[in-house]
Amino acid sequence: MKDEKEMTLTKMQLIGSVAKGGLTKKESGRLVENLLEIMKSTLENGEEILISGFGKFCVKDSSERRGRNPATGEPFLLDGRRFVVFRCSPVLREKINADYRQG
Repeated sequence: MKDEKEMTLTKMQLIGSVAKGGLTKKESGRLVENLLEIMKSTLENGEEILISGFGKFCVKDSSERRGRNPATGEPFLLDGRRFVVFRCSPVLREKINADYRQG
């Protein structure tokens, strides 16, 4: 198995990678920012985002639930909320697992 290191791809690294495709850093920054704004507004509207070969982002709702104040033990109701779920495509899942199996 590979040495497992947690790595994070930052927005600046993403912009730098896009810039390697021939765009300037400024153009790449605008492109990445525009893409993220489109994704945010789409999800805020409750719509799904499907990127073929990558995956799907969906907005899900949770109902209110019972909680408990850890300091006092007093029960209370937590409001329902919306959250984003990502489901990777079978193509991406296969690539991820192929690398893992070879490790």
